[in-house]
Amino acid sequence: MTAEGEGIRLRRTKSVTRAEEIQKQEQQLRRIQPDKPCHRPRDSLFSWSSGFTNFAGLVNWAFLLLTMGGVRLLLENLIKYGIRVDPHQWLVVLTGSREGDPDHPSLYLASYAVVPISLCLLLEKGLAGEKIAANIGSIAHVVNLALLVTLPMVVIYIKPTGFSLLGASGVCFLYSVLFLKLWSYVQVNLWCRTARASHKSTLRRMSVSLSKLSNGSANHNDPIEDHLVYYPDNLNVKDITYFILAPTLCYELNFPRTDRIRKRFLLKRLLEVIVLLQLILCLFQQWIIPSVKNSLIPFSNMNLMLATERLLKLSIPNHLVWLTFFYLSFHSFLNMMGEILHFADRNFYCDWWNAANIDVFWRTWNMPVHKWCVRHLYIPMVEQGYSKTTASVTVFFISAFFHEYLVSVPLRTFKVWAFLGMMSQLPLSHLCRSVEKNLGPRWGNMIVWASLILGQPLCIMMYYHDYVITHFGESLLESYASI
Repeated sequence: MTAEGEGIRLRRTKSVTRAEEIQKQEQQLRRIQPDKPCHRPRDSLFSWSSGFTNFAGLVNWAFLLLTMGGVRLLLENLIKYGIRVDPHQWLVVLTGSREGDPDHPSLYLASYAVVPISLCLLLEKGLAGEKIAANIGSIAHVVNLALLVTLPMVVIYIKPTGFSLLGASGVCFLYSVLFLKLWSYVQVNLWCRTARASHKSTLRRMSVSLSKLSNGSANHNDPIEDHLVYYPDNLNVKDITYFILAPTLCYELNFPRTDRIRKRFLLKRLLEVIVLLQLILCLFQQWIIPSVKNSLIPFSNMNLMLATERLLKLSIPNHLVWLTFFYLSFHSFLNMMGEILHFADRNFYCDWWNAANIDVFWRTWNMPVHKWCVRHLYIPMVEQGYSKTTASVTVFFISAFFHEYLVSVPLRTFKVWAFLGMMSQLPLSHLCRSVEKNLGPRWGNMIVWASLILGQPLCIMMYYHDYVITHFGESLLESYASI
């Protein structure tokens, strides 16, 4: 830089400093004026340039306003329908005593789940001992997993009157979880066999407690290696039983463990499971069922204004149930199971409520499924040469399939609304990124919340309409319309 340029820069610096000195001198002179000045340069608090961030009072106001709106809707529901909560009806639904076969085939189908688990273990033992050829074992695993996920679909379709809605839903959920767990079990043992064949170490995470590690109790007299389980010593009934019961979908030879069961913590989680389950049942009986029934005719007649009103009315109780179910499942129940089984990894969810993008939400709200998708689907596909976009689309496709599977099979109403809802997350993700980039993360977070609040009740209304049409025909619609 030339001397002239340096002089210009110095003069500019001096001029700025000089201007600040003039302002300070002016402020000092104004303070000693007899008019007692009270003004100074300031921005309004709602201006971005003000730097003000404490809006806790407005958050409290919004919370109170939302609470009062919810209470008003609840009072309207009580005035219109009275008290609909009936514990006897809970027992009817939970036991399926008024629907389905009195022999409860769902219990037999749930018990049959032991068969594919045992077959998977036997195949792995045969592969580890080289008694079964690798290609034969792979084909057998694929067939076993395929039958596992298709068996409930076939049995429920063949014997539709034999299953209660709750029984069919429970069986489909159980077999879906077992499918993901056994996939992980097979793939991890394949990694171990490959590593053993190539003379690589098969060490996994150690199974000593975290507290022992932190206290340094693993000394030379009690080496850490003595506590590790090595392949194929993990192929036993005790190991696979623990994995099936553990609150995770990803298999490891050595899970992190805790020293003891915290009785007070366990009791709190147990009470939460009991109380929150009752709350969900009450909300269903008192609020959601009437709202869903009232949405049938407007939705069937495509009355846009009235259907939108019913959608908004249903969105509040549905969202309360969804939030309660999230806490019940991912915090209370999974922590309870983790405490009983001494399972130390309790990362069941992250701060999904702060997600500024729908991608972030799906990566943070259900960590067991997210870990499974990344570990057993996304990373293996990328390592095999597929693009990240292809791997992401495949993950969403598998997720969309299981969402549809868990809804359509129990209802015996084979539609694609849940599948399309999940696949629509891909373009919604691009929209969220654009909004987040141009308008800021706050607006992206609002889109995420809006999709959760409105998307779920819309899906419920669509499936209820199709369920009525499929199983009861147009006559029920006419009877509702005449009421």
